[in-house]
Parts: sequence; structure tokens; C-alpha cells
Amino acid sequence: MVQLKKSDFSFIENAMAFPQGFGYVLDFSDRTIAEFFEDEFEIDFSDQKYYVKGTSKRLRLLAFIEIEDSYTVAKVLRALWDRRKDLTLRPGTELEEAEEEKITQKFLELIAKVEGNSETPNADALDRFSRDRTLDELIGDIERDLQANKPEAAMDHLHTYCMKKFAHLLQTRKITCEKEEALHARFGKYRKALLEERDLNPFTDRALKSAISLFESFNDIRNDNSFAHDNPILESTEARYVFDTISAILIFLRAVEAGRYDP
Repeated sequence: MVQLKKSDFSFIENAMAFPQGFGYVLDFSDRTIAEFFEDEFEIDFSDQKYYVKGTSKRLRLLAFIEIEDSYTVAKVLRALWDRRKDLTLRPGTELEEAEEEKITQKFLELIAKVEGNSETPNADALDRFSRDRTLDELIGDIERDLQANKPEAAMDHLHTYCMKKFAHLLQTRKITCEKEEALHARFGKYRKALLEERDLNPFTDRALKSAISLFESFNDIRNDNSFAHDNPILESTEARYVFDTISAILIFLRAVEAGRYDP
């Protein structure tokens, strides 16, 4: 839950009142704001829990900010701010430059404040790379564990996600991936394929090579310190470090994949 002052909420209300005036949220109608939350964040903005302050878009947004976790709130506020910024560039909606700079600085500081309140890991590194009900359920379970601030409970499912991810990356390259192949073996094949496809920066290659041993150790955590078996699980702080480390590798690989066809 986000801890903000009343003045922070008032500032958000006023900033989001552009361009239609106080009481509105940017240029949204009831329909388009519901679509925005659903399409961008898979959040049902018509959920009754957001009606505790009233039925208007403005009051539901304030309730959302009060109710939801810091990570989710920060992500939504940043997206709303980007939309507001686009609106200010439209003809006829220009604002006084100096005043707008003040508002921008304050709003971004407020987002940073919200992000600073977040003590839970997030699932940004996990993407739905294929239409697969199992994958959807897997990511959903991980997200629920993280929202409950229990990364230790997510170790087994994170390992399964990585197994599916690297099987997918190999299959898209028409490389055989056997069901019994361990995670680090799948990743080793993936790294070899990347080296054959393109010249990698020495730092990138070194990072990928180091990741093989990390994924091998992650196998041990899955087998000996997760709910995959009747195991003693990791302490929460150590599990958070493991989760963040694996996430960092996945985010790094997303960037590598995005540049796959670069000249």
C-alpha cells in the first residue's frame, strides 16, 4: 500500500485534470479509462473495491492509488504521465513552459517516491512469449507470490518459466530441446546459437557464459530449496536476491533478442 500525504493526492488530482478540468482524468471517458487499465495493465478499473470513495473516474483513481501496491501504482502513474505529456503537445493545449516544468519535476519526484516505497520484487522480466495457457498460469502464480512479498515461494515456478523460455528460444531456431535437458544445458545451447548468429560484444559473451553456471546453481535451488519437493526453502532476503539475479539475466536476454536482426 502506498503511503502518500494528502497534498500528494491533491497534486495528482490537479495534474490529471488536464485538459478537461478538475474532476476529470486526462481525456478519458468511462469507457476509455476502463480499456486503458485493461489493455495496459490487465486491471479491471470497474472493480467494486475502487468505488470506496465514489463512482467518478477521479475518485476511483485515488482509491486505486491508496489500495494497490507501490510497484503497480508507480507503473500506472508513469503511464498516465506519459499520456498527459502527449496531450500537452497537441495544438491548442499548450501550457506555460515554466509552470509545466515545475509540474513535471514534481510529478516525477512523486513517482520516484512511490517506487521508493516498494519493497517487493516485480515480474517485469517475465513475458508471455507464446500463446500458452500453462505459461499464463505460471506467470500468474509468480506474480501472486511476488505481490504477497514471498519470492521464496516463486523459486520453483520461476525455474519452470526459464525452462519454457529457453525451450521456446531454441525451438524458434529449429534447435532440438529434449524434455530431460537441464536448465543450464538449454541455456548453453542458446548461447552457442547466438554466437553462430552474430558477433557479440566480448562483455555480452562473457556475461552469457557466466550465466550458464548461475542457471546450473539455480537447478540446485529448485531441487533442494523450493516447493518442488519437501525442502527447507530459502530465507526471503536470499530468495529476493536469487529472483532479482535471474530477472536481470532475462531482461538482458530480452535486449539481446531485440537486437538479433540488427545490422
